[in-house]
Amino acid sequence: MYRKRALWPFFVFEIPQRHEAYPNTMSGKATEIIELLSPTVVALGLELLGVEFAPTGNSAMLRLYIDAPGRLVAIEDCEAVSREVAAVLDVNDPIASAYTLEVSSPGIDRPLFTAEQFGRFIGEQARVTLRMAQDGRRRFQARITGVEGDDVLMAHEAGDMRIAHDNIEKARLVPDLVALGLAAQPKPNGPDGIRRKKPKKES
Repeated sequence: MYRKRALWPFFVFEIPQRHEAYPNTMSGKATEIIELLSPTVVALGLELLGVEFAPTGNSAMLRLYIDAPGRLVAIEDCEAVSREVAAVLDVNDPIASAYTLEVSSPGIDRPLFTAEQFGRFIGEQARVTLRMAQDGRRRFQARITGVEGDDVLMAHEAGDMRIAHDNIEKARLVPDLVALGLAAQPKPNGPDGIRRKKPKKES
C-alpha cells in the first residue's frame, strides 16, 4: 500500500531550465511546510531555500530546494534531508493525500523564493512570471538591480521596474552559460561582428 510519506524520494541536481510545470513561489500550503521543516534542515547545516507543493488529483509532488553554504549540495545532503524531514512529516501529517517527496539542489538556474534571495544575485538576469501584469507584462527577463523591503528592483529593456514580491508567481536565474564554461564563446562574423556575404566569383 502506498503510504503518504514518500518511500522513494528523488534527488535532483543541476539541470538547466527544469521543473517549469511547478510553481516556484510558495503557496499557502508550501509556506506552512517550509515553516515546519526549516529547523530540521538548518540543524543539518543546510538551508531550505523554498518548497514547491503541486497537488494533482489524489496525489501531490512535494519538492524541497536545499543549499549548502559555501559549497555544492551533495547527494548525501539530499539523502539526509529526505530521511529527517520524512520523519517530521510523518509525525505532523500536514498533507492529506499521498505525495512524492523530492529533494533538489537549486541548480544553475536556481529558483528565487524570497526577496532576500533576489538580493543575493544583484546584477544577474532572472526570468520572472507575475501574478498580475505590470507595465503590460506578466512574463519577462530582466536584470536584478536591488531589493527595497519586500520590493524587487529590476532593469528591463523597456525601463526600470519595481515589483512587489507578493506579485511574483515564479522566478529563476538565467545562467550565463559562457561564463560558467558550459557554452562556447560566440565568434564574431567580421571585424565588427557583422555577418557579410561573400562576394560572388566572376565567371
